[in-house]
This record gives sequence, C-alpha cells and structure tokens, in this order.
Amino acid sequence: MKSKPALALLHGWGMNPRVFDALVPHLADYFELLPLALPGHGGAELLPTNTLATWAARISLQLPERTTLLGWSLGGQVAMQIARDDPAQVERLILLSSTPKFVLSDDWKAGIPREDLQAFGADLQRDARTTLLRFLTLQTRGAGAQKALLENLRTRFFAAPIAQVQALSAGLEILLATDLRGDVATLNQPTLVVHGGLDKLVPASASVWLAQTLLDAHHCVLDSAAHAPLLSHPQQVAEAILEWTHG
Repeated sequence: MKSKPALALLHGWGMNPRVFDALVPHLADYFELLPLALPGHGGAELLPTNTLATWAARISLQLPERTTLLGWSLGGQVAMQIARDDPAQVERLILLSSTPKFVLSDDWKAGIPREDLQAFGADLQRDARTTLLRFLTLQTRGAGAQKALLENLRTRFFAAPIAQVQALSAGLEILLATDLRGDVATLNQPTLVVHGGLDKLVPASASVWLAQTLLDAHHCVLDSAAHAPLLSHPQQVAEAILEWTHG
C-alpha cells in the first residue's frame, strides 16, 4: 500500500497545533498530517536563542524528507525561512494568511502599524493571557459570524498549554523584524497561497504580492474569510489544497 505524503502544519503566534483540528477530517485520507508546535508554544521547549532562523532550524529537524509544509500567519514566515535555508527538506509550500512582512512601512502598505504590535509587547509583560485573547479577537475582525469564530479560536487556544511569555515576546520581535521580501523570489518550491479576502490583520494584498513574486505559485482568495480560514472555512481551505496537490 502506497504511503501518503507528509503534510506538516505550522500555527501562528500565540497559538498551538490544535488550531488545525477543523482541517484534519478533510485532509487525513490524503496526507500523513504532522501538526507541529513552534518553540515555546503548546508545550514545546523554548530555545536558548529565539529568532526566525533558530525556530526554522528547530522545526526543520522535525520534518520528514520532501515534506509539503503549510504555515499559517507567523507559521508561514517560519515555513518560508525553512524553504530558503533547507530547500531539500521542503517539496511544496502552502502559505495560509501569511505575509513576507507584517509591519507597515513606506514601501510596504500590506501591513499593520508597528506601534500596534509594540503595544501588544508592552501589554504582554503585564497580562499575557488577556493580551493573547485580545489578539484572537483581532484575528477574527471582519469575519462573518465573528462571535462563533472567536469562540472556536478560543477553544483551540485553551486546548494546549499556553505559550511561554519568553516565546511570545520572541515571536513579537520576529513579527516586528522579519522582512522576507528579498528572499521570496529565490524560493523554487511550488507554492499555494491561500488568503481571506476580509483579513484585517494581514491584508489580502500581501497574498497578491506573494503570488506575483514567487517563482511557482497558485493563488486562492476566500472572499468571505478573515485571518483564520482554517477555522471559519476548513472545507474550502482543504478543497483548495487537494485541488492543488491532487487535482
């Protein structure tokens, strides 16, 4: 019996692998699913040095050879870093609600203001739990049935150990500092870019830029989804993945 291809799943800042629960029943027949926790998240060990490069290196060690690697939000940046640093390990990329650069700047309009992320950093030191819950609300902003989606996101958030404060602070620093625009055009893995048209955290224009800049990309916009289509539109996300991988 032929083995199923591996599909590794990387979550975003402050979350854990349980955020992918809604996708599992749609994909389990087609892939060996490998939900992974970022360092210091969901019970995973925190690293002595926490940067995008060290997180990518740690995750890369956990991947089977020739993996299809899906990254959601910050997880997408980690996935792109792995694809750059260890290209033989990643056969294909799936970037879900991700961006090469989270922060708004004069030459990048598809981001959010730096001070918004910095405010989360200041609040994190005072009350990490409340700050994370506020970030979940930001992720659902603009979505239809926002209340139900937020409750779903909160359920997944509490389904695993809450991320360590050091990991959260490091993750925010990664979000503030990362700019992968110069690396994107060097990635030669076939890539599926999936984005919610109503995303207020990472504007959909970031996905347009990715799709136009990557060497081999397929672009899918879910018009009625916001930043967490893996929870609000799991069937549509899975269909986009399967059409691209098995179509």
